[in-house]
Amino acid sequence: MRVDRSGAVVVGAGIAGIACAVELTRAGVPVRVRERGHVCGGRMASKRIEGRPADIGAAYFTATDPDFVSVVEQWRTAGLVREWTDTFQAYDRDGRRDVPGPMRFAAPRGLRSLVEHLARPVPVTVDRLVLSVEPGPAVDGEPCAAVALAMPGPQAALLLDPALTEATRVVQAQRWSPSLAAVLRFPTRRWPDFSGAFVNDHPVLNLVCDDGDRRGDGAPVLVAHTVPEFAAGHLAQPTGARPAIEQAVRDLLGLPERAADVHVHRWTYAKPTSGAGADTHHLGVDGIGLAGDAFGKPRVQSAWRSGRDLGRALAAQLA
Repeated sequence: MRVDRSGAVVVGAGIAGIACAVELTRAGVPVRVRERGHVCGGRMASKRIEGRPADIGAAYFTATDPDFVSVVEQWRTAGLVREWTDTFQAYDRDGRRDVPGPMRFAAPRGLRSLVEHLARPVPVTVDRLVLSVEPGPAVDGEPCAAVALAMPGPQAALLLDPALTEATRVVQAQRWSPSLAAVLRFPTRRWPDFSGAFVNDHPVLNLVCDDGDRRGDGAPVLVAHTVPEFAAGHLAQPTGARPAIEQAVRDLLGLPERAADVHVHRWTYAKPTSGAGADTHHLGVDGIGLAGDAFGKPRVQSAWRSGRDLGRALAAQLA
C-alpha cells in the first residue's frame, strides 16, 4: 500500500503512537500507523497464558493530568479499567513495610486492551516492519507529509537517515535500561496478601505484582520485573533466567512450592534513564517527529501526553 502523500505516517503503535494518530485524525489529517509487532500496545503489553492475560510491560498506571483523567474515565465507562491500589509494599534489608502512594489503575483484560480501545478510530497495520525514514520526508522510500516515530530512541536511531541530523541528535541523547518480566503461575495462592512490592537492593528483583489481585480474578499468578544489571546478562537468552527469577520470588515471599510454569519476556529498552529535554516531544521543520515516555517521567501518562502533543503539533504544521 502506498503512503498518502498528503498524510502522515506514525511508526509504532504503543500508547504514544496511537495518541498521536488520534489527534491527527481529529484534525482531519490522513494517517497510517505502522507496527512491526503482531498487535498494538507497545510496552503496555499483555501475554495470554492458559487463556488468561498477564501484564508483562507496564505494571500499572496513574492519572494526574486532567486530559488523561478524561481518557481514563472513557476506559472506565467501557469497563476496561479498575482502581487497583494506593499502597504497595517495599522489601529491603529491614523487612517489609507499606508504601502509600497515588491510586494505581489496572486493566482486567490487560493494559494492551486500553491501547486497542484508543486505536479504534485510526487505521493500524501490524506486522509491518519499517526499515528507513529519509528526508522529504519518506518512509521506506514512499513520500509522505510527515512522520512520527513513537518508540525508544535506540530503535528510532536505526531508522533515521544520517542526513536527518536534528532527529538523530535527539534520539542519540536518550539512554535506556533493560529488564526481564517473568509471569509465574503457581498451583495455589500461598503468599501473604499484597498488591505489588518494590524490592530494594536486590540482585535480581525490582518489582513483584500479584497479578490475580491486579486483575481481580484471584488467580495464583505473580509477575516479577528484574533489575537492569540482571537483565543485561540474559538478553541473549532470556529463558535461561527462569530458575534464578523463580528462586528469587520464592525466597522473597517464602513460597514452599515451585511455580507450575514460568514465562520470561525480554525488554531490551524497558525504561528511559535519561530523557530528551524539557519538551513533551520533538518536531523538526523537516516534518520528522519523535514521541514517547523519554520526553518526561517514564510513565504511561507521559507517553500518552507526548503522543497527543506531537499529534497536535504535526496537525498545526501541516495546516
